[in-house]
Amino acid sequence: MFNPDPITKPVNTKLPKAIITMIEKNNLVMAIKTLAADENISMDEAKVRIDAYETKLKIEQQQKLSTIANKQGIPNQAISFDREQDIEEDSGPLVKNRVKSTKSEQGFKSLQAGVDSQLNDLGYKKPLLPYWLKRVLVIAIIMLGVFWILWRVFG
Repeated sequence: MFNPDPITKPVNTKLPKAIITMIEKNNLVMAIKTLAADENISMDEAKVRIDAYETKLKIEQQQKLSTIANKQGIPNQAISFDREQDIEEDSGPLVKNRVKSTKSEQGFKSLQAGVDSQLNDLGYKKPLLPYWLKRVLVIAIIMLGVFWILWRVFG
């Protein structure tokens, strides 16, 4: 008969390699159809098995990411596994000249702030002129010198 709660029965998460490859490539419909055809089970049972495998895979990935972050000294609050909820928008009063930044800009700003704090912790001091500006200045001075020499010779 129909089981309204498929979670109550034990699920075998062991899947064939071809199905695992389809899941990793995000071809879930084909994986469900192939699993159902190969093992002569219903599409619902195949979906439950694939969903169980996906959740197991996500949990393993989160655990690996957490261990890597802990080894690098990153706090657990800084890691967000759900990218949709990581930034909360504040709906303050509207200001005419204020431009609201997008999520990617806020992410870059937080990354930049994190890098700056790490460099400050290491005692690194930023140079007065960036490296690229020094290089541009050297090239400009050399070009001015060459043009001055050419002007004196042919002028």
